[in-house]
Amino acid sequence: MLDLKFIRENPDIVKNACKVKNFPDVVDDIISLDIRVRELKTITQTKTAEKNKISKEIPTATDKATLIAKSKEISTEIAQDLEELSQKEAALLDLLHRVPQIPSTSAPIGEDESSNIEVKRVGTPRTFDFTPRAQWDLLEMNGWWLPEKIANICGTRVYALAGEAAELELAVQTYVMQKLISKGFKYIECPSITKPQTIFNAGHFMGSDLSVMDNDVFMLEGTDRCLAGTAEIILNSLHADEILSENDLPIKYAGFSPCFRKEAGAAGRDTRGIVRVHQFNKVEQYVYCTPEQSDEMHEHLLNNLCEVMEDLELPYRVIANSTGDMGFNKVKMNDVEAWFPSENAYRELGSCSSIGQFQARRTNTRYRENATGNVNFVATLNNTGIALPRALVPIIENHQNPDGSVNIPKKLQPLMGGRTKIGGKH
Repeated sequence: MLDLKFIRENPDIVKNACKVKNFPDVVDDIISLDIRVRELKTITQTKTAEKNKISKEIPTATDKATLIAKSKEISTEIAQDLEELSQKEAALLDLLHRVPQIPSTSAPIGEDESSNIEVKRVGTPRTFDFTPRAQWDLLEMNGWWLPEKIANICGTRVYALAGEAAELELAVQTYVMQKLISKGFKYIECPSITKPQTIFNAGHFMGSDLSVMDNDVFMLEGTDRCLAGTAEIILNSLHADEILSENDLPIKYAGFSPCFRKEAGAAGRDTRGIVRVHQFNKVEQYVYCTPEQSDEMHEHLLNNLCEVMEDLELPYRVIANSTGDMGFNKVKMNDVEAWFPSENAYRELGSCSSIGQFQARRTNTRYRENATGNVNFVATLNNTGIALPRALVPIIENHQNPDGSVNIPKKLQPLMGGRTKIGGKH
């Protein structure tokens, strides 16, 4: 969420953020409520002081009954004012949670993904001298998945890899994790079960009503828990209510967790294959830093994912996401998209996001500045390390051979027992 003082002093900037991000403009309502809240606080303080003055006069007064009656009258008024204050503060807080993060001036302005801008392109999509197979055909012919059996057992949009494809998925995950550890990230194996408030504190949803998450989040019926859609949720709250030392920043985490998403908003999309499923595994990069370090950390996280694309020998491109495509809580966002031969298109494999102090205000995560001793909110950032099984799709499609075998990228071969390829007709 944004600082109320900032909204009060910069209403036009906040109004513009609502406009370019396609969220309702509640700025005028916030300012009106803020005025009334501050007014009520002054009124109750004044009346409380008056009541206290009367209470001190009662013991020595000749007309105690009149003063006692006046004190009761003021007490009733204070109670009414406090009730209104409580209601207005709750309404104000809800509206504050409906204001999107201010986008960077470098972000493209646009309503949706059609306004995204390609920043760079690396590698050239392969020209096949045979008809390449799609992901599901490679998985099927090599016995690398069990779609019908798993659908019967678990329902749709759930997958199970088998044999060499499962080994490859583990190798990719292990490789990325080891790479991030070598770059100073602390590995954390994150739980997937959490509290709804933890998801809310990550700032992905508007308002104070947690039921807004129901379309995306699996709630565990009969409990006060739910399933997280990314390790970012857990990592974001690791230092809630703490005051960190500036000397400890930036803090870099590489979180791994199984992730769960309803994907209710994606009905009918990617229903075939392993691109969009309810459960998947993801390595997540997450950083706490000072606001001044944020741009540097954004490039660091983005470059890490770009390096992974190159290590996996995948043609890819980097996108600058438009204001209408970057979401509620982001300052700026870059998607990294790999080439999917079966679709003759680039598809997103990770999103690098600068969140500013938006999440830290919800979790009350702060740091003490060395120079001044002042306490300030940290900035947070996140980016995909690798998301699986989605990332397997461009790997097996780009590196396939005419017989259905798949060449293993050189960086992964040591984690695959030295094998240079898997699958194929035997």
